[in-house]
Amino acid sequence: MPAPGPEKAPTATTKVSTTLAEVVASERLRIVATLIRTTGDWDLAEDSFHDAVTRALTTWPERGIPDNPGAWLTTVAKNAAIDAIRKATTERKATERHAHELTDTPEEETMPDTTIDDDRLRLIFTCCHPALAMESRVALTLRTVLGLSVAETAHVFLVSEQTLQKRLVRTRAKIRSANIPYRVPPPHLLPERTAGVLAVLYLLFTEGYSSGSGSDLIRPALADEAIRLTRLVAQLMPQQPEVLALLALELFQHSRAATRLDAAGDLVLLEDQDRSQWNAAAINEGSRMLASVERTLHHLGAPPGPYLLQAKIAAEHATAPTAAATNFARIATLYAHLSQASPSPIVDLNRAIAVAFSDGPDAGLTLLDALNLDAQLGEYHLLHATRADLLRRAGRPADALPHYRRALELAPSDPERRYLKGRLTDDGKLHQGSAIQ
Repeated sequence: MPAPGPEKAPTATTKVSTTLAEVVASERLRIVATLIRTTGDWDLAEDSFHDAVTRALTTWPERGIPDNPGAWLTTVAKNAAIDAIRKATTERKATERHAHELTDTPEEETMPDTTIDDDRLRLIFTCCHPALAMESRVALTLRTVLGLSVAETAHVFLVSEQTLQKRLVRTRAKIRSANIPYRVPPPHLLPERTAGVLAVLYLLFTEGYSSGSGSDLIRPALADEAIRLTRLVAQLMPQQPEVLALLALELFQHSRAATRLDAAGDLVLLEDQDRSQWNAAAINEGSRMLASVERTLHHLGAPPGPYLLQAKIAAEHATAPTAAATNFARIATLYAHLSQASPSPIVDLNRAIAVAFSDGPDAGLTLLDALNLDAQLGEYHLLHATRADLLRRAGRPADALPHYRRALELAPSDPERRYLKGRLTDDGKLHQGSAIQ
């Protein structure tokens, strides 16, 4: 019989890995942002954070998970940065100055929330500075704000890791050489960065709402973080309709978080979710915010922006009492307007889904064929999953199978892969569902 020790070790290691993954998702942005402010060195900040994570993997299984894992990572990352500065700096005064700045930073337990949030916003606004080229802003955002690896970020740009790394180095050098301030800009400079900041916040939210890869489809801590930061931006720019519209959109979408996966971590489609478990407070807040934005735009005589249109679509889903009562004709119309305001193949795909639910699967398939999205979304799993689902609903399960197989090949998360495998292995006796979640 195996000794008790070896049996317990995997459990402890698994607990550490799970806890560490959760803490990294919720705390990474705060720690890295604070280190960038205190050291002025973007690479050092990221390296120090990764050093802290590596130490946690070796230390926590032996000594136990600390009571405040985020504070532990903060302290270890700061110490790693201090050590690196001392080793790399030849001038004693420079060493003492940087180390002093870090040492004097309050510990996480006593640091005011406003200071923490300001650091995060400083990072986002700096990434969106208009002096940086657009591709540089996007690369820096993906790498530093969202925490994507160099390989993942390079994949987004379809370039090699070496090319992407050089781009990041040049971008950070530009920030230093141009003396781009690490700050939230004064009010008169906010409008020129609004679009970029909102795009970053929605990217951050989307990564939490529907993770791009890995074992978790949703990462609630990341979505919560995006909502919190969007609230801060709304306080900075209360008269900007699109800021409030983005916040409403995030609230509507996140209201369903608790029901999107079942107890086993498997995908629950929108029409099968228990709507009584949706977050009514978030839906009500989003509805009030949406009404306020629409009143403002009506008073100004201004057309709705992309985030408002998306918020109105999300509101139709969030406020429908049942899946059958959802006004998909209205949703299809809103997607048509959104396609004109902000053209995107993803928007067109969602419009085809809405048309299918409004006018029947054959109508959705006809629109999908007319849109010819394969050239743009050929590697996007939900295009193939949608086509398969509509074919199955149209009574053509055999035609659906190859599309389910292709969707399975491309699906980025374990819950989505399990769902698609279920579709393929259920012998054609598949319960009714959809690609919308």
